[in-house]
Amino acid sequence: MQVRLRIRRYNPEIDQAPHYEDYAVDAEPTDRVLDLLNQVKWYQDGTLTYRRSCAHGICGSDAMRINGVNRLACKILVKDLGERITVEPLLGLRVIKDMIVDMEPFFEHYRSVLPFLVNDEAPPERERLQSPEQRQRFDDTTKCILCAACTTSCPSYWANDRYVGPAAIVQAHRFIFDSRDRAGRERLKILGQQMGVWSCRTAFNCTNACPRDIKVTQAIGEVKQAIAAGRVD
Repeated sequence: MQVRLRIRRYNPEIDQAPHYEDYAVDAEPTDRVLDLLNQVKWYQDGTLTYRRSCAHGICGSDAMRINGVNRLACKILVKDLGERITVEPLLGLRVIKDMIVDMEPFFEHYRSVLPFLVNDEAPPERERLQSPEQRQRFDDTTKCILCAACTTSCPSYWANDRYVGPAAIVQAHRFIFDSRDRAGRERLKILGQQMGVWSCRTAFNCTNACPRDIKVTQAIGEVKQAIAAGRVD
């Protein structure tokens, strides 16, 4: 089949404003959008710019808007999109060139929630053990790959980019409910501020956009409950 691939292009060195360019690409139904982008870059237009790395849905680097929905280009198949495919950069982050957006504001929010295990207690002789139930409490949010698909699909983030965003809250959740961590209350204090979890309007865009099927909205709700209760379960 032949696909009409419409790509939003922007090169600040030569363009005054973003514009769309169309490419005809031969494809198999089981090809991924990343395969189409590679065909364009390798054989039609070497100036096309986008991020990619593992190509297996693990690194999260090729997140972009595909037919108006945040997706990983390496996961979505041509047969699920049809013969007309539009590719655009993520919303809410400054476009550097073509599909490349400035991820620094996203990672600044990520760093603000202390996304690492905090425990100053003397370590045991072996590892810090957990029961299966303790691990299950936060297992879902360990799957985040920091692709920014959830945060850049969030209307609250579009309205105010000072909002910490769903991805940062998911990362905080992963440690807040980890029985080995001792900084849960500090994270709850951070997320209880004006630009924390209370800016979430429960639109579910984040959950729908997550390529790892994390229950993002549920995780945000659990953090809200922990703040309201003044404790960590």
